[in-house]
Amino acid sequence: MEKDYIKAKLASLPNEPGSYQMKNKDGEIIYVGKAKNLHNRVNQYFTGAHDYKTTKMVSLIDDFDFIVTRTEKEALVLEINLIKKYRPKYNIQFMDDSTYPYIKLSKEDYPRIMVARNIKKDRNARYFGPFPDVYAARTTQKLLQQLYPFRRCAKLPTKVCLYYHLGQCLGPCEHEVDPAVYDRMVSAAARFLNGDTREVVQNLTVKMQDAAENLEFEKAAEYRTLIDSINKVIDRQIIEKGSRENLDVFAWYEDKGYLAVAGFLVRGGAVLNKEFRLEPLYGDGEDEFISFLLQYYQEHPAAGTLVLPQDTDTEVLTELLELRIVQPQKGYRKQLIDLCMQNARKQLEQKFDTVERQDSVTQEAVDELSRLAGKRMSRVELFDNSHTSGTFTVASCVVYDEGEPNRKEYRLYRLHTANSDLDSMKEVIYRRYFRLLKDGGRMPDAVLVDGGMLQIDAAAEIIDSLGLNDTISVLGLVKDSHHNTNALMNREHDTYDIDKDSGLFFLLARMQDEVHRTAISYHRKLRAKAQTKSILDEVEGIGPKRRKLLLKTFGSFTRLKNATEEEIASVVPVQTAHKVYEALHSEE
Repeated sequence: MEKDYIKAKLASLPNEPGSYQMKNKDGEIIYVGKAKNLHNRVNQYFTGAHDYKTTKMVSLIDDFDFIVTRTEKEALVLEINLIKKYRPKYNIQFMDDSTYPYIKLSKEDYPRIMVARNIKKDRNARYFGPFPDVYAARTTQKLLQQLYPFRRCAKLPTKVCLYYHLGQCLGPCEHEVDPAVYDRMVSAAARFLNGDTREVVQNLTVKMQDAAENLEFEKAAEYRTLIDSINKVIDRQIIEKGSRENLDVFAWYEDKGYLAVAGFLVRGGAVLNKEFRLEPLYGDGEDEFISFLLQYYQEHPAAGTLVLPQDTDTEVLTELLELRIVQPQKGYRKQLIDLCMQNARKQLEQKFDTVERQDSVTQEAVDELSRLAGKRMSRVELFDNSHTSGTFTVASCVVYDEGEPNRKEYRLYRLHTANSDLDSMKEVIYRRYFRLLKDGGRMPDAVLVDGGMLQIDAAAEIIDSLGLNDTISVLGLVKDSHHNTNALMNREHDTYDIDKDSGLFFLLARMQDEVHRTAISYHRKLRAKAQTKSILDEVEGIGPKRRKLLLKTFGSFTRLKNATEEEIASVVPVQTAHKVYEALHSEE
């Protein structure tokens, strides 16, 4: 559709909450969003710079529709329902078609115990679970049918079946059964499914002992088998001894342009199942996390309590979900949240580690970087600096050959300029390549700086002053509004979008992490060394030789602080050891 039409339509959008639907030239909805202010939000797509995904999507937009709602809450509900209905290509969707098995206690005149997945089909029934898999659910069902003689048949026949003769059905098809009997069985089965099996085990134990005393060893063995089966069914991962809570615990972690969501489904104090999702992140992490929860509970039953991290805004969730939401600060619920967060972080890190270990992906990433740069990128060098309020200013240079770190070529620098990050970068780049020119060392194909135009111009200025502009290219890692790398920029300020699913994206993320880690480690090392030096230098009788001897003997400053006075006296004279010990512990 013509740009003038889009421009006019954008200008007429209302300043009210609602949902908007982006369409391509075929009229297909490719993206659904929600907004507090439709006019401001939709106009943002067509102005300013965006990340790779948004730029690609906007280029395909031919028209858009919108629906005004009374509140942002209604807009969010509408957004979720439209995503579910249209499955837009560019929406992050956490929905899947998998459902967990549950044990179903039907609400009939003569109840049945069944394994069910679709819990919405019969809302009058009682459901217990979820179970990790169908095998676990069917094993529990079979055990309950042995313990309690519920009806087995879907439709009542005219005569009793084999289960009646085996004592596993009361035969309501032919015999009249008091409804109170079924009520008692339902209550007992419900207690069992909620984890309270003590009464059942005690009764079976008494029956087993009576059978053994009456020399009915075959029957005693059957009771023993039942007890063992119960113990296997309830042998689950108990989170806290004595806790019988039903909880849904969810946390999220975002890094490097990806969002990981982890959840534990806790029933009766035991983790019955877990949820993991990992998706490229193109919006706000918290908004996507809330969207996930709303989508999730459209398809899955909820526990009585939803446990979320403290920094999550729960206002909308509280209104839309009929759940008690808690955000613990301590206790075992907080431990569950921390464990969820750890799992989410590990899941995200594993994705990057997996890609890193694939040589073919790394080579494809180098080829793509070479294509964007216009020449072969065999060797690339990155720089980063670190300081504390302008003190202990250091820089690191990491070297990548064909996409792999060459740690022998890494260099660390103590900087003299601490006026700004740009000045620090200029100093380290000058020192690095002046030395290579002087020694005739191998020059890189490109310098990769972490930043936009200012950082690129500063690096290019030093490279040009050394006459290396024809040898070394300068590229910058450009970040989007969420501080995630989404493009490369050359010294002419031309930008190249990077797909977050590409090998190049993962390679650049690894490079950034490596250069940052190296700079931080060196900075911390210098701070620790300065701390050690300042304390020991104040001790009378400790000179350079004795200080070196102490650190060599104990291996580190921490071990020296933890040493006893007698242990220190085995290295230096007793009086000096006493002074060292006093100095170390008075510093605390």
